[in-house]
Amino acid sequence: MRMDRRSFLKAIGAAGVGGSAVAVPAQQARAAHGPAVSEDVMGVLVDIPKCIGCRRCEYACQEAAGFNPPPVAQFEDKTPLEQARRPLPRSHTVINRYLNPKDPSKPLYNKFNCMHCNDPACLSACLVTAFSKRADGPVVYDASRCMGCRYCMVACPFEIPTYDYDMPLTPQVRKCNLCAHLVPEKQPAPACVTICPEEVMIYGPRKDLLEEAHERIRRAPDVYVDHVYGEHEGGGTSWLYLSNVPFEQVGFKYFDTQAPPRLPEKIQHAEFKGFVLPLAWYGLLGTIMWLTKPNPAERASEPEH
Repeated sequence: MRMDRRSFLKAIGAAGVGGSAVAVPAQQARAAHGPAVSEDVMGVLVDIPKCIGCRRCEYACQEAAGFNPPPVAQFEDKTPLEQARRPLPRSHTVINRYLNPKDPSKPLYNKFNCMHCNDPACLSACLVTAFSKRADGPVVYDASRCMGCRYCMVACPFEIPTYDYDMPLTPQVRKCNLCAHLVPEKQPAPACVTICPEEVMIYGPRKDLLEEAHERIRRAPDVYVDHVYGEHEGGGTSWLYLSNVPFEQVGFKYFDTQAPPRLPEKIQHAEFKGFVLPLAWYGLLGTIMWLTKPNPAERASEPEH
């Protein structure tokens, strides 16, 4: 059952009248305080120098999501790569092309989709728990809970969630779900990983992927920059990347290692520690009220009209 804005506000009001806080599921409560990620959480390692820009992953993603894409041969068209793209409501992953400073004749290609953060900002920002972080890694979305506030779109540091404005009666936030509806019950890996002809991506436990990534860097320091994108960015993500050029040269803009939800938490804890700041504010407001209150003696001496 969909919880709309009015129902949500009623629930908040009822909780306030009852003198108790709104109940939050245990899993979400843990997430709000920076959950410890299991060592067995799954992820994907992307080796950017191997990508040839075939865009078959775009086709596979659309097919897995049930969007009835055009024939895979149409994705061989490189025209869309002439400008940088972001995921769309019916294109949850996109390939972009970048100049290769080491060899301009061989462009670099990079894949963008939901990073499936260890401590997701979309989950923290959502007022109605429409997002959740599964124990095996995917950050999934429940449209039946969504009230359309789109706070998740603002909160995401990677600018990934999109909104399906073409469906005014049943709008939804759209993003990659790491094929959580298919893996592992129906197939062993996400569709984009399975279809890749160059084996650009590896699917497996995140801890193993990190070991493999650092081993590749160690074996070929002249090929890779010594940085695994996603190991620490945004508090760590399930999607990890290797590159032969600095990551800002292949479209990545966010490099903060702190999970976004932790910043407001620190501010709130600092403000309310010992309740000093609220008491100071109450004291200041009380002083202003006392200084500006009417003088009873002056009011008594005023002539009556």
